[in-house]
Amino acid sequence: MQKKVQEALSVRDVWRAKKRTEGIVSKTPLVYSEPLSDLSKANVYLKLENTQPTGAFKLRGAANKILSLTEQEKAKGVATFSTGNHGIAVAYVAKELGIPATVCISNRVPQEKVNKLKRLNAHVEVVGENQDDAEHYCYELEKTAGVSVIKPFDDPHIIAGQGTIGLEIMEQCPDVDQAIIPLSGGGLLSGIGFVLKAMDTDINVTGVSMENAAVMHESLKQGHPVVLKESDTLADSLLGGLGPNNQHTFEMTKAYMDQSVLVSENSIAKGIIFMLQYHKMAVEGAAGSVIAWLLDGNGTPSDTIVLVISGNNIDHATIKELI
Repeated sequence: MQKKVQEALSVRDVWRAKKRTEGIVSKTPLVYSEPLSDLSKANVYLKLENTQPTGAFKLRGAANKILSLTEQEKAKGVATFSTGNHGIAVAYVAKELGIPATVCISNRVPQEKVNKLKRLNAHVEVVGENQDDAEHYCYELEKTAGVSVIKPFDDPHIIAGQGTIGLEIMEQCPDVDQAIIPLSGGGLLSGIGFVLKAMDTDINVTGVSMENAAVMHESLKQGHPVVLKESDTLADSLLGGLGPNNQHTFEMTKAYMDQSVLVSENSIAKGIIFMLQYHKMAVEGAAGSVIAWLLDGNGTPSDTIVLVISGNNIDHATIKELI
C-alpha cells in the first residue's frame, strides 16, 4: 500500500502545485483561537480556508488540475460533479482562464451554492438525488462532448493542490501536534496528511465526519469503498460517495489518518454558532464539524492543534434557523 501511495504523489508534486497556482489561490491565515484554547486547555489554531476567493479550500485542487491541462484540453472545456464547493472552484478557475465549464449537481445542493455557480457563468446541470447520479451524467458529457472531467478528490493533481495547505500549516505552525480535518471523499485529508506525515510521522491526523452517511468512515471500517444513501445534514459538503473505482484517496486516507471520528448534527450546529459568536465568521457545516469535535470535549491538553476551517458556503436560511 505504501508503495502505491508514494507512486501517486510526491512532496515535489505538492510544491509544484503551490507554484502553479500562485495568482489564483490565496495563502490563507492561521489564527489563534483563544476561546477554543481556553475550553480545551490546548493551543488551538484555525486554518481559514473560508477566506479563499471561492470561500473554500477546493480552489487549490481545482486550480492545480485545470492549469495542468493542455491548451487543446482547455479549449474543449471542463466539467465536474460536486456537492457545491468543488463545482464553485472549477467554475471560478474556468472563468479566470476564459474556458467553458459545466457543473453537474444533485438536487440536494443548497440554493446559495447553485446561485454562486450561476454567477460564475457555469452551465449547471441538476441531476438526480445524490452525487453519484451527478457523477454518472458528468462522465456521459466527457464521452459526448469531449470535455475534461475535473474530479472532486480522487486525482493526484487535486490531492497535491489540497496538500499545499499542509505546506502552509508547517510554515505557519511548525509545532503542530494534531490536525483536525473535515473528511468526505478524502482529497483534503489525503493531501494535508501526506505532507504532515512526510514532515513528522508523529503528527496526529484526525478526520471528522457527520454521523449520517459518513462514506469514508464506513468504507474504512469495512475495508473497501461502500455506497451509502445520502441524508440531510448541516455538513452537506461532506456528502457523496468515493466512486466505484477509487484509485487514490481511500488508500491515502487509510495510510495517513490516525483516527476517523463522527459528530452529531446538534454538535455541528453548535460548532457553526460558536464560530459566529466568538470569531464573527459564518462557516459551513463541514467546518463546523471540526469545531464540534473539540467542543464535544476531545483534544489533548497542552497540544498544539490546527483545525482546518474548510469553507463558508452556507445558506442564509440555514443560519437563521440555527440562531
